[in-house]
This record gives sequence, structure tokens and C-alpha cells, in this order.
Amino acid sequence: MNTESKSLLIKNGLVHSAQFDGKLYQHSWIQVDLLCEGGKIKEMGPGLSAKVDEVIDAEGLHVLPGLIDSQVHFREPGMEHKEDLETGTLGAVLGGITSVYEMPNTNPLTISKEQIEDKIQRASQKAWCDFAFFVGATPTNAEELVALEKLPGVSGIKIFMGSSTGDLLVEEDQHLLNVLSHGQRRIAIHCEDEERLRKRFEIVKSGAPVSYHRIWRDEETALKATQRIVSISQKTGRPIHCLHITTNQEIHYLEQMKNKLPPGQLTVEVTPQHLSLMAETAYDELGTKAQMNPPIRSSYHQRGLWEGIKNRTVDVIGSDHAPHTLEEKAKPYPSSPSGMTGVQTIAPIMLNHVNNGKLSLERFVELLSLEPARIYKAKNLGPLHAGRKANITLVDMNKERVIEDSWIASRSGWTPYHNWKTRGWPVYTIVNGQIAMKDFEAAHSHLGQATLFDFE
Repeated sequence: MNTESKSLLIKNGLVHSAQFDGKLYQHSWIQVDLLCEGGKIKEMGPGLSAKVDEVIDAEGLHVLPGLIDSQVHFREPGMEHKEDLETGTLGAVLGGITSVYEMPNTNPLTISKEQIEDKIQRASQKAWCDFAFFVGATPTNAEELVALEKLPGVSGIKIFMGSSTGDLLVEEDQHLLNVLSHGQRRIAIHCEDEERLRKRFEIVKSGAPVSYHRIWRDEETALKATQRIVSISQKTGRPIHCLHITTNQEIHYLEQMKNKLPPGQLTVEVTPQHLSLMAETAYDELGTKAQMNPPIRSSYHQRGLWEGIKNRTVDVIGSDHAPHTLEEKAKPYPSSPSGMTGVQTIAPIMLNHVNNGKLSLERFVELLSLEPARIYKAKNLGPLHAGRKANITLVDMNKERVIEDSWIASRSGWTPYHNWKTRGWPVYTIVNGQIAMKDFEAAHSHLGQATLFDFE
């Protein structure tokens, strides 16, 4: 971590403010300056002046609480040819992200105290933004998770019900019940039914067009797993976070169950790619670059996801950043790996949707900042005010740029949004009170710290 502490004054911006009443946020925009010292917001108010190391004139910009990507796969250790913690977090700050929560399917798997500490040590030396790590649940480590989930820098527990191999696959209800019965923190879950995936693999086993990916991993595969894990959560009372929901049926089901369960027990994520890419065109245009788990689905399901954002069934937008090299992606389907980059493009893609009227800027702030901080109980994050961490994202809602592969910091070097022209861009990323990105260029490096959480 870069330990040099600089003071920063952000002047003339339109600053986001919010109050949470237990159900909804009350949003406002205020014309105030922010003084940052020692990695925190020291003061907020109009007309501030101070002798500082750096000044940002934010006239015409919106000043947002730092954006959080709560689902990334950075591949370190073990698969650094695709990505590592430095290139992943560099991509994050270039895209306006101030914090990331990274997943456990590395090599070795992140399932022990030693492996968590190893990741934190690595990230502390090279991360451009703040970081936290999920611990992977296995069929046999439920009792260990009680202690592991309380380690500093741990964002929670991750379950793969499908689409994983070896120890990280937890597919049987008895094992899921055991995991949910041990510990208290929110569990993030990949909801695909492994038994159904195995049975239906015959559809593509001998080779098929990549568009068959959504036929093999069909709607029932997703819905069945989501229903199973929500039922187990209902029995245990354990809070769960259903990741990358893709179907209209799941949205309707989750909306109903949210009304039945205690507030906050069930939270829901969708991704920019499922909100932006459609099966009718994506597989023809992108080939295996459009391949991910769960799959890109039809416009019918995409409309359901947008309805879930509108009716507040959806709580969080995460990227599910999961890079693979172009050489790996070029393998014939189904030998080609699933996953795409996303941490660097999540903000511009979603800000473009704001400008296109799909959601408000206030809702964007909830989905990419306030709610990830609140539901995971991140310390000193959330709405901007004095005493909080100075993690801040400044956006220019009128800025237009073309997303290009050459801009992507990931070792994989590509994005499914290559040549997309979008409007609304992060232009400053502030991490712990210092400028990590300015006008699309990296600035101060290795500013990241481990995110801490309240879970008592």
C-alpha cells in the first residue's frame, strides 16, 4: 500500500447525500466542498478553503460515494496469466471503482485462514483500490467458516451451487443446510442446479453453437437452485445474497419471497451484461466472448431484470468480472471457458443506462455504492459525511467515450463492449483520500486497504 498521506480538497461539485429510513433512501444533491485528510473526509461544507496537497475543481461533476464492485474474480493466486490483483484493481480504479470484493475460486482455493492472509498480504502490496475477499464454502468446512468469516478483510462466505468443480461445489441440500446453519454473516450464492446441469450437458457435450449455452443452462436450472437456497435460508434465518440473477421467473419469485422473509434476509444482484446484452444478438456478434454462467438470455428475461430494478427486488449490481485470455476463449464450445471482463466497464455501462432513462442516478448510487456497503456492513462506507473513509467517485454525466479493448487493464485485454459509445463516465477515482484515477489515466498507485466490516 502507498502509505504517503496527502490532503485533498474537492470544490464546486454537486455532492450526493442520502439518509436511509430502514426501507428507502432519501436522496439529495448539495453544493458543498469536501476536505479529505488522513484518508478520511475531514469536513464538508460550502466555500471551504485550506492549504492542501491537491485540489479538484469539480464544477459540472457529480460527487458520489465511492463505487463498490462486490463480485470480481481476479485469478491470483494460480491463474495470473489471465489477471492478478494489480491489473484487476487497476482496471477497477480506471472505471471509477474504489472497492472490490473478490471471489474464492483461485488456485489454491480461498478456504483457509492461511489463504485469506496470503491474499490480503498480496493485495496490500499491489492493490490500487480497497479490497476484501470471500471465503469459499465446501461440503465439509461449515464449522471452520464460523471463525473464517470473522477474519479482517473477509467480505463473507461464497457458495457455488453449480458451475464449479472440486471442493468449492456445494450442491446437496444437506450440505447447504449445514453451511447456512454455521455462522451469521451474509452468504453470496451462485444459483445453478448442478444435478440438472449434469443431466443436460448431453445437449452440448459433442459440440454445439455457443448460443446453445443458454439452452443447456436453461431457466429451470437457475430457478430451481434459487428456490432451493431461499427455502434453506427461510429455515435457518441466515441472510443470503443471490448473485447474477438472469431470469424473469427468478425476479418474480424473489420479489414474493422478499415480502415473506424478514427485511434484509434476502438480497439480490444482477450484472450489467445481463442488463445490456441479449441472446438474440450477443452470441452471433461476440461468439464465446458472450459465454458466461449463468448465460446471457433473451430480451424477455432482460426486461424482467429491469423490472426487478424498478420494483426494488434487485439490491446490487456487480460485474462478475471473470477474465480469460483470448486464446482460451477461442477454443470451440463447450471447451471454451465461461466469463468476461467487467470491473472496468460496470460504471460507464450503467451510467449510459442512466442517461438513456433506464434508471435514475440516485438508483445507480444505491446499486453500486450504498447497498453493497450496507448489506455487507462495510465500516466507514456509505453516504458521504465527515468521519467516513474518503472513497469517492466523481462522474461527468455528459462525457462521451468509446469503450475499446486497448483501454482494458486486465491481462486478458478485451471487453464484450468493444466499440460501444457510452455517455456518462467516472473522471476521478478517490481512494483513501488520494487520486487513483484522473481523466481516465491512472494516478497515485497502490492506495488500497483491506475493507473492514461490522458483523457482531
